[in-house]
Amino acid sequence: MKQAANLTKNQSLVYSTLSDAGGPLSAYSILDVLRDEGFRAPLQVYRALEKLQEQGLVHRLESINAFVACADPGCSGHGTIAFAICDTCGQVDEISRTAIEKPLRAWTTSNEFEAEKTAIEIRGKCRECKD
Repeated sequence: MKQAANLTKNQSLVYSTLSDAGGPLSAYSILDVLRDEGFRAPLQVYRALEKLQEQGLVHRLESINAFVACADPGCSGHGTIAFAICDTCGQVDEISRTAIEKPLRAWTTSNEFEAEKTAIEIRGKCRECKD
C-alpha cells in the first residue's frame, strides 16, 4: 500500500478502506463502511477523495463512478492512467503507464495536441470471467 505524509484522519480512513476493498467502491459505499468511524455525510468522503486524488493515491473510474487505490507507487495521480475493468466481476487492473505513454505521446506530438490528462478505461471481461 502506497503511503503519503500528512493525511488527515478522514483521508487515512478513506484510503485504508479503498486499499483493503480489493476493488472499486463508490463514495456512498465508502460512506457505508465508515459510518462507525463517524462519517455522516457524503461530503466528508468526497473531500477526502479529492485530496487523495491530488496526491496520486486514488483514481476515479469515470465509467462506473467509483474509486480505487492507486496500484502504481510511482504514479503522480496525473498524466496517463489506464484501467481494465471487468464488467462481470468488477475487477480493476491498473495498466502500467510505460505500456501506453510512448504511443500516446507520439500521437499527441504528431497531431500537435497538448494533452493535460489521459484516462483510458477498457471495459470487458477478465481472464476468469471470459469463459
